[in-house]
Amino acid sequence: MTSGLRSEKQEPEPLPEPFKVNCQTEVEVKHGVGLHARPSVTFTRLAKSFPCSIEIAVNGSDVWLNGKSIIKIMSAKIRKGSILRIRADGILAEEAIRALKELIERNFDEEKKHGRTA
Repeated sequence: MTSGLRSEKQEPEPLPEPFKVNCQTEVEVKHGVGLHARPSVTFTRLAKSFPCSIEIAVNGSDVWLNGKSIIKIMSAKIRKGSILRIRADGILAEEAIRALKELIERNFDEEKKHGRTA
């Protein structure tokens, strides 16, 4: 028995094209000891501040890791000289890629925080 009311499922409206972004970049890790605990925390905190998905691949690997997971980042054992491919998909993806690349190029801002060079 039907009540005569139809419930129509509404599909969410697609985002306008400028917000649907999928982008990728490569950057070399130049930090003296790579992504140990502190740089990994800094990286994932910044990654989590963006609403898009963020993944990384290390040294040409086809395995993409969740860039917002501290466990995944630290278990990758990213050393000095490693090449990171970072990709983001979704809202603010371009800004996320730019911010993460700049963070790595600035050695995770550790020199500012600790007054020493890595």
